[in-house]
Amino acid sequence: MISRADYARYRAAGYNRIPLVREILADLETPVSTYIKLARGPYSYLLESVQGGEKWGRYSMIGLPCTTVIRVDGDQLVIEEDGEVIHSQTTPDPLSAIQSIQQQFHVPQIDAMPRFTGGLVGYFGYDTVNYVETHLGASVRPDPVGAPDILLMVSDEVVVFDNLSGRLQVIVHTDPEVEKAFENGNDRLDDLVAQIEQQATSGEVPYLGQVGEDDFAPSFEREQFESAVEASKTYIRSGDVFQVVLSQRLSIPFRTEPLTLYRALRTVNPSPYMYFLDLEDFHIVGSSPEILARLEDREVTVR
Repeated sequence: MISRADYARYRAAGYNRIPLVREILADLETPVSTYIKLARGPYSYLLESVQGGEKWGRYSMIGLPCTTVIRVDGDQLVIEEDGEVIHSQTTPDPLSAIQSIQQQFHVPQIDAMPRFTGGLVGYFGYDTVNYVETHLGASVRPDPVGAPDILLMVSDEVVVFDNLSGRLQVIVHTDPEVEKAFENGNDRLDDLVAQIEQQATSGEVPYLGQVGEDDFAPSFEREQFESAVEASKTYIRSGDVFQVVLSQRLSIPFRTEPLTLYRALRTVNPSPYMYFLDLEDFHIVGSSPEILARLEDREVTVR
């Protein structure tokens, strides 16, 4: 717990977001049950990990619904707060614009807290490459999904679940320039802890029947895929590219809650990187065996 004196010291040091934390015993809880109690709703997320396919990673991250969201579509960057647009700009370099937004937040590093306590959480879509490799030129492609190229939530209320100790930390970031920020932040912590301590509602994962390969609709047919393979071979032989990853989207109607899909996925395919993002208009649910890239304490990890 951060004392009032510590809070004043962080404020005097120039930090404009100060985390308040409450730690409680939660050995009767699971990350999923805690997510359902606190965070079920638009612009929330759940991040979990199973190491070696046998044991749960130490930390699970639960992001409570976020009020501020950053969207990028093409050269248009929009910031929404509580569903209302508060900023819009046209920029050829949205990645730099996002970096500028991130740099506006100054948060102290506190030793007793986990390495992740909040920040920008979301996704960078495949077309983000157009902002990095600008010499390639952006090409107009069909977009049947209609999702933004980039969507990031400003996550300032987080629950960090320690699977080893059976404890969890409830973290609320506050703006020290707001009147009674320290008192209001602690009141918010009290409210969240009370919600966690409520009885969880049990819920079975419903069985919706078995699906087969023929139930999935591909984004393009076999002949088109084989033609793309031959074209890729030509590009490789001519030296235009050295690696091509061909993929396609497989679609199937889904008739229940997205969280149910995540619960089933974490059961049948536990992985080091599991994620569930509720982005209001759509959800992202996944289970990946390896990290793509990580930057922590000036150390970069790529696979």
